[in-house]
Amino acid sequence: MTKKILILNASPRKKGNIAQMVAEMSNEAEAQGAEVDVIEVQKLNVQPCMACMQCRAKGFCVLPDDDSQRVLQSIKDCDAMVIAAPCYWGNIPGTLKLLFDRIVYGMMDESARGFPKPLHKGKRCVLVSTSTTPWPFNILMHQSHGAIRALKEICRYSGFKIVATIEKGGTRRNTTLSEKEAMTCRKAIRKLLY
Repeated sequence: MTKKILILNASPRKKGNIAQMVAEMSNEAEAQGAEVDVIEVQKLNVQPCMACMQCRAKGFCVLPDDDSQRVLQSIKDCDAMVIAAPCYWGNIPGTLKLLFDRIVYGMMDESARGFPKPLHKGKRCVLVSTSTTPWPFNILMHQSHGAIRALKEICRYSGFKIVATIEKGGTRRNTTLSEKEAMTCRKAIRKLLY
């Protein structure tokens, strides 16, 4: 059975480090026989969450349909997911946060009393982040590490098992992937699939 891999690319840079990492992962997944869907988060039309909290009880967003529902369906349909996001102020880009704010009801169920129920238990994911802050300060100063921390929280509450995290610092000077970094991306995908 062909595995479906969803890759959320939250970088606006078409040839940046995230784009290169996503390309390595996508190519490796396809070489391993997986079906890959890459969604460019920056190109999505997603309206802001209004914090009405109705989705928590109703199980759907009451705002008019936009791309957030399409992405949620892709998340439901996938077997595994990669989330790749550059670091913005020690966190994920606002466009990615906006997307996850709008689909929280499809990631975890809070309709019953008690602890939220993860809706994607058994699915696996890889988390990727980059930062202009040089290594190892991108980790020590919680830059790319801050973005990974935010993604871990989303994925864990949703039930995803995180099989690998990749962080690259110093991207202002290191604009291309080394062979070692490309291999790390390919290994992460193989870990995701098997």
